[in-house]
Amino acid sequence: MKRILKAVLPVGFKANGISCGLKKSGKPDLALIYSKLPAVACAKFTTNSIIAAPLVVSKMHLKSAKRFQAVLINSGNANCFTGKEGIKDAKASAGYVAEKLKIAKNSVLVNSTGIIGKRLDIAKIKKGIPALVSGLSVAGAHKAELAIMTTDTFVKEISLSLNLGAKPVHICAIAKGAGMIAPDMATMLCFIMTDAVISKKVLDKALTAAVDASFNCISVDGCMSTNDTVLVLANGAAGNKSISGGTELQGFSKALGTVCLELAKMVVLDAEGATKFIQIDVAQAKNFLQAKKAALSIANSALFKTAVYGRNPNFGRIAAAVGASGIEIKEEQLKIKLGSLKGKFVHLQVSLSSGKAKCRVFTSDLSPEYIKINAAYN
Repeated sequence: MKRILKAVLPVGFKANGISCGLKKSGKPDLALIYSKLPAVACAKFTTNSIIAAPLVVSKMHLKSAKRFQAVLINSGNANCFTGKEGIKDAKASAGYVAEKLKIAKNSVLVNSTGIIGKRLDIAKIKKGIPALVSGLSVAGAHKAELAIMTTDTFVKEISLSLNLGAKPVHICAIAKGAGMIAPDMATMLCFIMTDAVISKKVLDKALTAAVDASFNCISVDGCMSTNDTVLVLANGAAGNKSISGGTELQGFSKALGTVCLELAKMVVLDAEGATKFIQIDVAQAKNFLQAKKAALSIANSALFKTAVYGRNPNFGRIAAAVGASGIEIKEEQLKIKLGSLKGKFVHLQVSLSSGKAKCRVFTSDLSPEYIKINAAYN
């Protein structure tokens, strides 16, 4: 397995990113991913009960179509809490792409990120579609990545290749996210492309496992957004024997898990205002769920996160967070080992002394800069 921190599209994919004027800054704000071959698609969405219009439309398309060829993403506007008009705009944007690419409308998936509660300027998107489509390129993934960023300070992209049988298979992914990051995903978008031959059922199983161990194990501020999406397209251009089980599935699942975990770490590294990257390892739990509850309770504790920012090794914050997690634990069972708080990377080890299960979670500290960034976000 070979990986690089750069977006190299798999066989059969093209991408592009442009500025259509949604952002006042003039920065790129409209991205398109396109597969020449119709692809199977699977997605994991936010568990927030308030979801953005593009997610509603994408869910509809995922139910009504079996194959997909395009993903349209805009930044600068979340198209959320916009009522029936928001749904209308999301459908229209998919239609513009479908018409220009000459593909079925329900083979286009849509996504948005940015300000909540403001209607999308669909006229600007419509005007930008021709240039977006004409500029599609096998080298365009980086442009697409730039166009989906909001408060991100660096690009989040990765490519990986592996051999399945005698065939090389490729996976490429781009993501955005820096704030409103909570377990069960966040203000986080991730788009994964692969040329592997794989069924939707098997792909969904692999994606579920990959997301559970990565994007669902990170937290920046414990705030869940309305647009969170992890989407994967598999177009089968690699020509490998269809992945169904055995070593092929193990290899593909490991690669997909690596891609998701690396991007999840990048999100935490880019956390708004953060000065520390914190790895929390909870071990000797009764089961994985117990370990994860304890780890996330610590990761979402504002008291723990601010203590780390202040380089204050206050073990009481950690003990209180574990006790408040809802798991059954006695004082004599809890063991805490906190590494140095001086550098960028902080390691916390917690033992529950009740079993063999474990969970690893990543989070960041909370600083005054986080408050400044979000107090001014509008």
